[in-house]
Amino acid sequence: MPATSFSSFIYHGRSVLAPRESWAGQNGVRSRMRLTIFSRLVTGYIAIFSLVILVSVYAVLRLHQVNTGTRQILNIDNRILDYEEKLADSTLSQLRYEKKYALTRDILLYEQVLSAKADFNKFLSELFLIADTPKKKDSLTKIQTHYQHFESLIEKEIEHVRGNHTYSKSWYNQEMEKASDGILKELKGLEIQSRHDIQQRMNMLQESSASARKLVITISAIAIFLVIVTSLLNTRSITRPLKILMEKTKEISRGVFDDNLNIPSPPEISEVTGAFNSMCRRLKMVDKMKSDFISSMSHELRTPLTSIKEGISLLGVGVGGAIPEKQKRLLTILSQESKRLIDLVNSLLDLSKMEAGMMTYAFEPGNLAPLIERAATEMIPLVEAKKITLKTKVDEKLPVIKIDREKILQVLRNLIGNAVKFTPEGGRVSIAARFVNRGVEVSVSDTGPGITAENLTTIFEKFHQANLKNSDHIKGTGLGLAIVKHVITAHGGKVWAESEPGHGSSFIFVLAI
Repeated sequence: MPATSFSSFIYHGRSVLAPRESWAGQNGVRSRMRLTIFSRLVTGYIAIFSLVILVSVYAVLRLHQVNTGTRQILNIDNRILDYEEKLADSTLSQLRYEKKYALTRDILLYEQVLSAKADFNKFLSELFLIADTPKKKDSLTKIQTHYQHFESLIEKEIEHVRGNHTYSKSWYNQEMEKASDGILKELKGLEIQSRHDIQQRMNMLQESSASARKLVITISAIAIFLVIVTSLLNTRSITRPLKILMEKTKEISRGVFDDNLNIPSPPEISEVTGAFNSMCRRLKMVDKMKSDFISSMSHELRTPLTSIKEGISLLGVGVGGAIPEKQKRLLTILSQESKRLIDLVNSLLDLSKMEAGMMTYAFEPGNLAPLIERAATEMIPLVEAKKITLKTKVDEKLPVIKIDREKILQVLRNLIGNAVKFTPEGGRVSIAARFVNRGVEVSVSDTGPGITAENLTTIFEKFHQANLKNSDHIKGTGLGLAIVKHVITAHGGKVWAESEPGHGSSFIFVLAI
């Protein structure tokens, strides 16, 4: 390879570093702008944890409110109802014992009156302490007023009884009945207020519990939704770039070194993406260097190889003088090997042009039938030598399509030549052409050893050959199928292989009308 080529390569090798440094700077900025995977996970978990804390705090507050309402019902309203019953019993007890005392003048009955009076004052004092609303306190004040009047009537009647004074018992009884009725009436009103307050508190607790339940369910549903969404987003932000990188890696294994990979992703994966692009640029550079080297060497080798071949041919016809039969056989072998080297060089040059996009095609309307017939006819000597059965099946009315005749003929020669070469003696090679889905499908099938599944995906790559066991064929250069793929692709068609080990192979290409 000329020195200028190597210097150019070294220059390009240095120039690659600048974009990488630029990428590193830009990637640093992007890394600072985007959240890392750890930051995303922590942010998501903090948001979920905050919602859980919010729900818990709200539930605790609601429980505290329920406990407060329950305590108010137990410690205030229920006690008021209990004291209300005790006050009513005390009032009726005083009235009953006082009347009995007035009739019997039994000192024990008088003591019962005093005991009931003490109980009434005690219960009323405790009620004043626990009354929690102005209405209740007002009712207690009225009860106290009625009771004072009731108590004064009892004391006056007892004084009259002790002093043996004459007094109107009916009037005292009527007045005490009125006073006691007033006390009992106010106690009944106090009971109604307490029961009303209990009902209100119960309704409030019920509404509070219902609203708390709804809010807890809503926030819990939101929390679950956020957990799912956060998990999906975080998982997708990791798996999607990895999937793209995996697909890109497969492309690299097929020899595609595009360095345009740009994945919106966390900084960690962005750094991997940048390194991946840098690797692709270097691989592309190495691949280009290899192609340039092969092209240059092929170009430089073609002239001396042609001269060697011509010289061998001249020697073979006796230009340099008569030569023995043994030397003629040796010159024949040298001539064949020279031709093989020239064919290899020509294939390398053609492939280099195709890869560089410099191959010219002369497209014109044509029919594939005569090209198939011509390529098959050229293989007859090889077919007869190996005693192979060669069959062609071409539809009579194949459509006319735009093709480069020489290039398609080259494709047919490669495919049929490979089929004949890999088919053992006594085998079969079949060539078929038919009209399918607005296109022409051509298939070349053989009864050779077949191709393994892993080789089917790489068989069309340059310098690649299937590793066939129990095969005694002469291996080629691995360029024929690569040229076939380039030619068919340039015609806008598709080419693929179908095979099973031990059951032969079929190479198929389709050209659109």
